[in-house]
Parts: sequence; structure tokens; C-alpha cells
Amino acid sequence: MSTLRIEHRTHFRYTSEIVSSYNEARLTPAWLPRQRVLDSRIDVSPLTWSTTYRDYWECDVMAFEVLQPHRTLTVTGSSLVEVLPAQSRAERASWDALEGPRFRDLLCEYLDNSETTAPPADLADYAHEAAAKLSPDAAARAVCEHLHDQVKYVPGATSVHTAASEAWEARSGVCQDFAQLAAGALRSIGIPARYVSGYLHPKRDAAIGETVQGESHAWVEWWAGEWMGFDPTNDREVGDHHVVVGRAREYSDIPPLSGVVAGATEELEVTVSVTQVA
Repeated sequence: MSTLRIEHRTHFRYTSEIVSSYNEARLTPAWLPRQRVLDSRIDVSPLTWSTTYRDYWECDVMAFEVLQPHRTLTVTGSSLVEVLPAQSRAERASWDALEGPRFRDLLCEYLDNSETTAPPADLADYAHEAAAKLSPDAAARAVCEHLHDQVKYVPGATSVHTAASEAWEARSGVCQDFAQLAAGALRSIGIPARYVSGYLHPKRDAAIGETVQGESHAWVEWWAGEWMGFDPTNDREVGDHHVVVGRAREYSDIPPLSGVVAGATEELEVTVSVTQVA
């Protein structure tokens, strides 16, 4: 078990003064059977008005407005989260368990691909070859391992608007691309898969109390009897150093920050710090 303190700070600097800004922040970790949120808050400066709600994907959202002239905007999410390690599983679903209209109705949103997650033909072919030889769980792992081998993690190689197929063609991308490629490939062979946004404590041997540069991270979960989390960027199962914020079809469903600002371009600075306190 790990107890992690996370600070996610986003600072916008505008090239000219603006008078209004309308935004949503999804920075609050989720309450889950193996994840307990001990404390969480979002601070915004400047701020005129805010409210909170839970969206369709059961992600906690802070909606806020800034209705005064400003040249900068700072949004800081702070959380203290207790995360249990993943439990070992004895049972795995067969391909027969992933068929039938009732099953497809229940998980249809995690079986259909959009233009963003649609896998390129050669990746889909690899997934189908794995499915022909392996169980759903083993095939999903094989696809994720193949992605890790074929695609290089390169910070800044892609943007939040990059489709999975573009990252595959370039053979480079960021965690968001790995997660969307994996989800798309698994859906193409009938395995329900969802995109997960959250945080990763990247240093396994960090001392208790040591603050390190963390990551706003993304990975994939697939259903093969139950939901299984896997991090294709780092080629490992999700464990007690991963903190879940939201789960949906793709990045655009649950971006950490989104909003509308008229009349100015911006410079963006994002920092994430993580401290393991227990």
C-alpha cells in the first residue's frame, strides 16, 4: 500500500489581457475499492465563481469562471490518496464470455472506436493474430507489450489532438497515445477497453517523504472477467503507484483541464510533484 501526496499545478500566461475565462478541471482522484481519497482540493487564482459536479463518466469536475481582467491563471490540484496494490486474479474470461447482445449492450461504449482511437491496419492485424492464439487476457497483454516494443515514448512528440494512428505511424508518442492505441486495438478484437487518466509516482525506490517530479499519466483497462489495469507506456500492471482520476473512451472525454478563452494566445507551464508519505 502507498499513500501519495500529489500536487498538479497548471499556469497560463496570456499575451494580452482578457476579461473572461470559462473552464472545467478534472483533477480530483476517484474513490475506488482499492483507492481512498484522504484529502483533495482545487485552488484557482484568480477566481470569480465555481461549482462541482460528477459527469457522465463519474469523474468529479470543478467548473469555474474568471470574469475579471487577468493576464495569468493558475490552477492547482492537491490530493492525498491511499492506494492498495492490485489483487491477483485466478479466473479469466474466455472469448465466449465476451460475446452476445446483452454483453455488448452493457459495455458498448468501450467496444466502439472513434477516429481518435481507431487502430491502424497493421496493429489491428497483430491484435487479431494474438486473439487467434491466446485467451482475451493474454491477448490484451501481448498487444500492450507489442506497443511498448514498437512505439518510443517521446515527450512532446504529439499533442492532445493527435489520433492514435498518427502516433503509430510516427512510432513515437506520449502516454495518452499508448493508452488510446491499446484501447483501440483491443476493441478491434472484441475486448472492452477504457482510457484511464491519473497520476504516476515514477520512482519506485524513492524514500518516504521524498518529493519527486511526477507525471499526469494515462493507461488502459480491459475487461476479461473483471477490469484489469495495464500501463503500456511502462510495460507493467497498474499498481499502488498509479492514482486514477477518471475512466472513459478517450482523452477528449476527461481532459484534466478544458476551457474557452477569447482574444488571447497563451503560454502554458505544467508541473506535477508526488510525495510518498507512507
